[in-house]
Amino acid sequence: MIRNYIKTTLRSLLKNKSYSFLNIAGLAIGITCASLIFLWVQDEVSFDHNFPKRDYLYRLMENQPVNGVLYTIGTSPEPLSNAVKAEIPGIKNAMRKSWNVSELFVLGDKSLNAWGAYADSSVFSMLQLPFVYGSPVNAFKETNSVVISETLSKKFFGDSNPVGKIIKLNAKQNFSVDGLFTVTGVFKDLPANSSFEFQWLSSFDIWAAKNFWLTGQWGNNITENYAEVQPSANIDAINKKLHSFIANKATGNTNQLFMFPMNDWNLHNNFVNGKEEGGKIGYVKLFSTIAWIILLIACINFMNLSTARSEQRAKEVGVRKVMGAGKGKLIMQFISESMVMAFIAVLASVGFLYLLLPAFNSLVEKDLSIDILSPVHLSFLTGAGLITGLVAGSYPAFYLSSFNPVYVLKGIKIKTGSGVNFVRKGLVVSQFVVSIVLIICTVIIHQQVNHIKSRNVGYNVNNLVNLDAQGKLKDNFNIVKNDLIATGAVENASLNEFMAMQIYQSGDNFKWSGKDPNEQVVISSNLVSPGYIKTMGMHLLEGRDFSTIPLVDTNNVIINQALAKKMGRAGQIGSIVTLDKYQLRVVGIVNNTIFNNMYSDAAAQMLICNPGIANHLTIRIKPNTDVAQAIEKIGAVIKKDNPGYPFEYTFLDEEFNKLFKTESLVGKLASVFAVLAIFISCLGLFGLAAYTAGRRIKEIGIRKVLGASVSGLVSLLSIDFLQLVALSCLIAFPIAWWAMSKWLQDYQYRVEIHWWVFASSGILAILIALVTVSFQAIKAALVNPVKSLRSE
Repeated sequence: MIRNYIKTTLRSLLKNKSYSFLNIAGLAIGITCASLIFLWVQDEVSFDHNFPKRDYLYRLMENQPVNGVLYTIGTSPEPLSNAVKAEIPGIKNAMRKSWNVSELFVLGDKSLNAWGAYADSSVFSMLQLPFVYGSPVNAFKETNSVVISETLSKKFFGDSNPVGKIIKLNAKQNFSVDGLFTVTGVFKDLPANSSFEFQWLSSFDIWAAKNFWLTGQWGNNITENYAEVQPSANIDAINKKLHSFIANKATGNTNQLFMFPMNDWNLHNNFVNGKEEGGKIGYVKLFSTIAWIILLIACINFMNLSTARSEQRAKEVGVRKVMGAGKGKLIMQFISESMVMAFIAVLASVGFLYLLLPAFNSLVEKDLSIDILSPVHLSFLTGAGLITGLVAGSYPAFYLSSFNPVYVLKGIKIKTGSGVNFVRKGLVVSQFVVSIVLIICTVIIHQQVNHIKSRNVGYNVNNLVNLDAQGKLKDNFNIVKNDLIATGAVENASLNEFMAMQIYQSGDNFKWSGKDPNEQVVISSNLVSPGYIKTMGMHLLEGRDFSTIPLVDTNNVIINQALAKKMGRAGQIGSIVTLDKYQLRVVGIVNNTIFNNMYSDAAAQMLICNPGIANHLTIRIKPNTDVAQAIEKIGAVIKKDNPGYPFEYTFLDEEFNKLFKTESLVGKLASVFAVLAIFISCLGLFGLAAYTAGRRIKEIGIRKVLGASVSGLVSLLSIDFLQLVALSCLIAFPIAWWAMSKWLQDYQYRVEIHWWVFASSGILAILIALVTVSFQAIKAALVNPVKSLRSE
């Protein structure tokens, strides 16, 4: 019986090759699209699944109240971990960790910078890092110990076991002789979808010694703290105790502590007024939905083309019914045909996947892979084939199997009826509604991203090169700067603690004359060298820049317009700002710059002249200079003035563009989806146009004999389809406007929605449809009427 079904199905597919090809092509594209998004979604939802204890691991976060609004920060006081472990029931373990830092590793003539962190030894039991060499139990038994990743180990030690060997780190402290560290372990590389991105770990005691001022301080939020809870712990009860935990330790501190579960770090990491609200999960849901909509469009194609061919299959249905085939058997036959085509489409999509995956990886900046034999991937492809086969084949199967054999075999023309035509037109309209909505959304998303990128951020991000301020660069800065300028390719250079667009140091304990004691003003501060303002392309509005004479500006600061406005009358040259026991004099006012949140207004900022603890060397290349040659000259100076350190750099405009990575990804994926949706829709339109032209071939012949022109016949055959696309525009416009208005609400600085976006998108869709239909219409109009009418 199954064999007969297969034979009949294959015979039917071969008999209608062109329609079968269009159906399979549409389904294959839809399944490929859904499969690519499935791989992306799988990668996002499986973040941190490499950590066995992920269900019990939490990051200790703070909600900082400022003028009635809660701002969520991921750092907390250094003593917190030990305190919560000792005082809060249900917390099994805890650890302190520095933020990721880049340290120079040196072994003989090999040297490279690697990102890592300083952490408590409890990091090994909490994260359960798999070790290749060594043991996590004794990894930090000695203070000057370091554990490294497998990749880092191979770069320095090849395939040999490096445990017990000495390597030099760019870390200077009293208990480590010249930065010499003992390798005590090698852990397997962390996967790309891990929230932790370290290549090495060393003892937190080293970090505490280098930053002694944070030890034991409850007022400094500069440490990452993590906790592991008991499996039976009541998280709500723990959070209630944590709420005022810091306030009880530090008088006047109103920050509210809470635990943020590891399972939410990637997808639910957006906070609004202290509460978890959205995040990447919104994009996961959005693109998952769109992928299924693309699949549905492919299924709609199948339904339209199958029902359009109803007259061609009417006699087949009639003969089968006369021969005793019941309705149920016919339904099974037609569904089996759709299932066969669906699984042929699945096989084709597998080939497309392997072909397109490298380009898709480049698009989403991931290293996704597909394993057809893995249970998850095999189940998805099988499920996609079953679902599309059933959905696409169900309506045609019930419709075709309902034909009356008496009418069919007497040669009475099958009347499809207004209901069937209405459904078919409705399906075409729904396809183009989705396509047009995606086109509009794509345009507006790209407009928003370009709107932000072209925004005046208060400094010039072009021609800026950033280097880590390592080795002798800070001590010999004046020499390095003069040598750089002497190359003729460099305009200026400066030292700074943070890059201009990301300033991580902030506080609200600044005071000045006339300040309302109940008002909290969060001020972000950046420690810089003289010349920073000119290097960045900022503008000094009042006062002066920092002096190049050492120690002149130790207690002087430069503030921006936003801070000057908040300070009121005190926001002027010569005013005193008090920070704890320090009195800082305002010597300059600089223009506002946008940092941290590129979509918000300018925040209060203070520049402090203290280049001694700078982390970055920023170099401005002269305009109209060959960048490659400039980099070569800069590299030569850095290698000469800072020997033994690798010349590694980034361009600030590239770092700036990374801030819009999510929005750019949304725009790129929306573009891809829009193209696929319109292409699949046009496949169906192409098939329907061919079918319509075939049905009206004799009418076309008669009209040509009576003098109708080719252009007139093309218009006649195209008008019905163009009316459907025009109707699609009318439905799509309000849907797209609502969706984009809601999306743009999340951005304080946003683009306006212009009418011409809708008009141009609608015209584009109509033109695409016209080209698609016209091909078949012109083909039919050019047929010799003698050939089309000779049977008469």
